[in-house]
Amino acid sequence: MTTPGLGSELHEFLRATAPAELADVLAAVAATSRSVSGYIRRGPISGALGASVGVNSDGDTQKALDLFADDAFEKGLKDCSVRALASEERDDITQLSLDGRFLVAVDPLDGSSNIDINLTIGTVVSVLDAPAGETTAKDFLKPGHAQRAAAVVLYGPQTSFVFTTGAGTHIATLDPASSLYYVTHQHVTVPEGKNEFAINMSNSRHWPDPIKAYVDDLLMGAEGPRNKDFNMRWVASMVADVKRVLVRGGVYLYPDDARPGYGKGRLHLLYEANPVAFLIEQAGGLAIDGVNRILDIEYDDVHARTPLIFGSTEKVENIRNYYLDGHRSAARAPLFGRRGLWRAG
Repeated sequence: MTTPGLGSELHEFLRATAPAELADVLAAVAATSRSVSGYIRRGPISGALGASVGVNSDGDTQKALDLFADDAFEKGLKDCSVRALASEERDDITQLSLDGRFLVAVDPLDGSSNIDINLTIGTVVSVLDAPAGETTAKDFLKPGHAQRAAAVVLYGPQTSFVFTTGAGTHIATLDPASSLYYVTHQHVTVPEGKNEFAINMSNSRHWPDPIKAYVDDLLMGAEGPRNKDFNMRWVASMVADVKRVLVRGGVYLYPDDARPGYGKGRLHLLYEANPVAFLIEQAGGLAIDGVNRILDIEYDDVHARTPLIFGSTEKVENIRNYYLDGHRSAARAPLFGRRGLWRAG
């Protein structure tokens, strides 16, 4: 449902729908994202935001904007009930408030490769309960269904704050005139039926067979087993596809592949896949690693990686069937090239 006009101010909405301390944590994330958004909007006036400045513990290149956003979220979360912070840009967790009730995991800047070309980038946040006693990295290693809240911020033509506290997924939009977020979409539902998918086709030679088969069948269009044409989208920024799927439907695929370092997938479970899966499922969609529900996966490292497939439930279940059935594509089995299979979407 879309609320006409500006709608409710975000912090007011959060306070009315979530426990006060949890609402304050998300409000602090939103407040920090406003300053990050302003910094990004200045582009090169703010400096060389896309300049490489090092590598993180996973060997990923760090950009200047990655570190600016990471520092901004640490500072922004110090004054609310956050016990400790885990970040893509940090090897270890950072202690914040000794009596904080929550743990926050964050990818401060998703889509770093798009910084210099003015495409949508974003922030991904997961909020968990903090256990009693001293906090260690192990306290973050909870399955995604244990999350208390999740958010994705998109820095694009509009700055959008997509969030859930476990009672539906909502979208707030930043008003540049007042510098306030207003809730403009409440209880978003992933639309079914959209013939749209997002995947990086340049890696197709490395994909596992079920993904090759699925995409081959889509690319055959109306002449293939699906009996309809599909459009492909790829922004190289997961957060952009989160918003696209929530608003338009379809499916996003980032599978594992045969390249060195990609055998277990490339997206981080704690602070990328889990919060995105929470947001998507709260909107009636589904997120899996190919077979397993993302929110049920157990892991032993704050920087653990996973394949990620999310979108409308029908389409994601269909992809799971390709894995479970060992389905081979119609393109490699010409006899079935024009047969209308039972699979839909």
